[in-house]
Amino acid sequence: MGTEIRRWESGALAHAVSDPFGQGPLPWLRDSEQYLDDKGQVVPWYARPADGRAGSTGTHTEPRTADDVHRQIKGFASSGSVAPGESIDFRITVDPPQQFSVDVYRIGHYGGDGARHITASPRLSGIVQPMPLVAGRTVSCHHWWLSWRLQIPSYWSSGAYVAVLTTADGYRSHIPFTVRDDRPADLLLVLPDLTWQAYNLYPEDGRTGASLYHAWDEHGRLLGEDEAAVTVSFDRPYAGAGLPLHVGHAYDFIRWADRWGYDVAHADTRDLHAGRIDPSRYRGLVFAGHDEYWTAPMRKAVERARDAGTSLVFLSANTMYWQVELGPSPSGDQDRLLRCRKHRRDRRGRSALWREAGMPEQLLLGIQYAGRVPEPAPLVVRNADHWMWEATGAGEGDELSGLVAGEADRYYPRTALPEYRGRILLAHSPYEDTQGVRRHQETSLYRAPSGALVFAAGTFAWSPALDRPGHVDERIQRTTANLLDRLCKRG
Repeated sequence: MGTEIRRWESGALAHAVSDPFGQGPLPWLRDSEQYLDDKGQVVPWYARPADGRAGSTGTHTEPRTADDVHRQIKGFASSGSVAPGESIDFRITVDPPQQFSVDVYRIGHYGGDGARHITASPRLSGIVQPMPLVAGRTVSCHHWWLSWRLQIPSYWSSGAYVAVLTTADGYRSHIPFTVRDDRPADLLLVLPDLTWQAYNLYPEDGRTGASLYHAWDEHGRLLGEDEAAVTVSFDRPYAGAGLPLHVGHAYDFIRWADRWGYDVAHADTRDLHAGRIDPSRYRGLVFAGHDEYWTAPMRKAVERARDAGTSLVFLSANTMYWQVELGPSPSGDQDRLLRCRKHRRDRRGRSALWREAGMPEQLLLGIQYAGRVPEPAPLVVRNADHWMWEATGAGEGDELSGLVAGEADRYYPRTALPEYRGRILLAHSPYEDTQGVRRHQETSLYRAPSGALVFAAGTFAWSPALDRPGHVDERIQRTTANLLDRLCKRG
């Protein structure tokens, strides 16, 4: 008999290998997925440098994905977001030691490519960094040496960026980061880096890695939430290929919005938490990805924005479910530790659920989390004469195949609603939960007394329907455009 290969030994994300709404079209992770341009031609998901190199090392070797067991190349950034004129530090381990390079891409819609090559590092000398430090279930690499410092030019556009790390012998990993700026824009996309880190199982080595969902026992078996970490660190790489679970949701929206010409600035949730962005500068805040973990300052900032007239767009489900806290790293850097006690009760007997703290999500979103959707189900159109469904061709009761997936929200009649001047449900969709019980999903829109619109899709499948191969739905594209056009006063 052959030796059994455990999932983590293959470098695959143990908790994500079966999630069709996680990464998105990343062909170096999933060769079966292809990206198509407007004419149906197959194009790469991102644009390589002009000479076709796999990276600036000069190698023509087909790149292979690094993993957390052998740590061929792994790294993390000193900050989730950075402004033009500032610098961002990358701490990278390379095993065996050899030269490597960093190619930086900006996510967008560039004639069909999913990103554009922006800059590259010189050839760098890689070293084997120390093993991660572990305190309880908290894993940190804050003691790693600096590998490369990138100065962000003043002319770089705000956006979602990915640093692609490539060794001389062809191993590849990734580090996502955000470039923010202070210019006014129609929309601000808030990238959910708190939720990305909550799901991060690095190192996925069968021994020391831990997230807010999982940890390992002494036999390399994956443990559940009750034995997972309470505190996780941003000072570590992301597991597997180095891209967060669910990052594809945000990239789907970014490519679509770029293609349709929307004026979008970018920031991450820690920017919102720390007050580095002013929501009043934008007509709308967009939360395109799975955005499950919120701090109290984040929620207050968004509620103030809504009450001052800034609209809110939530394009996923299970938003703002857990209340979390941020703290400094051992070296004193702010907001590098994320803490959530989950179901561990406080002295008042409360868990970390917003709804158990007397502040249900529905008070902001208009709907709230209902449960998982084990098999995709149709999204059933309701109130088809509403302006959001205009020019989509959708009629009352029409079924949009596969658009209720992953997780779902609904309206809770016994839970308080926000104050509103008008409110409507745009979908009411039956599905079966993990126990086979019949449930329903709903999509919500309300107008706050300030005039702000608050939209909540209530399904994981909304953002993928905008621009993901195999998931695109033109009716969802048009519906989303109807909403954003009204927020941006277009037409």
